[in-house]
Amino acid sequence: MARRGGFPGGGIPGNMNNLMKQAQKMQKQMEEKTKELEEKEWEASAGGGAVTVKVSGKKEVSSVKLSEEVVDPDDIEMLEDLIVAATNEALRKMEEESSAVMGQITGGLNGLGGFPF
Repeated sequence: MARRGGFPGGGIPGNMNNLMKQAQKMQKQMEEKTKELEEKEWEASAGGGAVTVKVSGKKEVSSVKLSEEVVDPDDIEMLEDLIVAATNEALRKMEEESSAVMGQITGGLNGLGGFPF
């Protein structure tokens, strides 16, 4: 009776073995780049430089700088909006660079071999 399924000889074919090695190499590269990105900071300003925000690759705000002229007790809402705008721009820059770096490693693939898993 013939065996069904599996691989002839019961071993992993050469192509599958190579694919596994490539996946392991890609995973190691991604881990290294992730660590590098987590240690980086991105900065963005709003209001012509009145508000400056720095974020880390860990998606944490590391600093907020305000110029004196933007601190108006009668217009707190504008200051809040500038902080949000600068923070969102810094996070966008971080995400953009992270995506570009990871895309270089994976060749733009979604998941292993282009399969979405």
